[in-house]
Amino acid sequence: MHKEELNKLGGIILDASIAVHRELGTGLLESAYELALARELYLREIHFRSQVAVDLKYKDVSLGKAYIMDILVEEEIIIEIKSVEVVNPIFESQLITYLKLADKKLGYLINFNVTLLKDGFRRIVYRF
Repeated sequence: MHKEELNKLGGIILDASIAVHRELGTGLLESAYELALARELYLREIHFRSQVAVDLKYKDVSLGKAYIMDILVEEEIIIEIKSVEVVNPIFESQLITYLKLADKKLGYLINFNVTLLKDGFRRIVYRF
């Protein structure tokens, strides 16, 4: 997928996330936001999978399912959902590691526990 297409999908993800935030507000569990965001993506006819397991390879050996992506959009973009007071820098590092392990270039860290969603929306790139 080309950069332009990935960036266009990013705009759709942002729009869908804003719709969820407006509807649900703050203070819910991450799972609630994940379900609502999945519904918004579906309504926008965007292909996605939720709770996607990813294998951990270590020194060319598969060690099994090491982590779960919250949402994988169009098999290209990882969305990691949070509902926290403060976004810890480790969350961004974690998403970069997920991108690396899943061989993806683009991810979004979305914290729904903010007054304005734009303050909780972070674009993370890896070898983009």
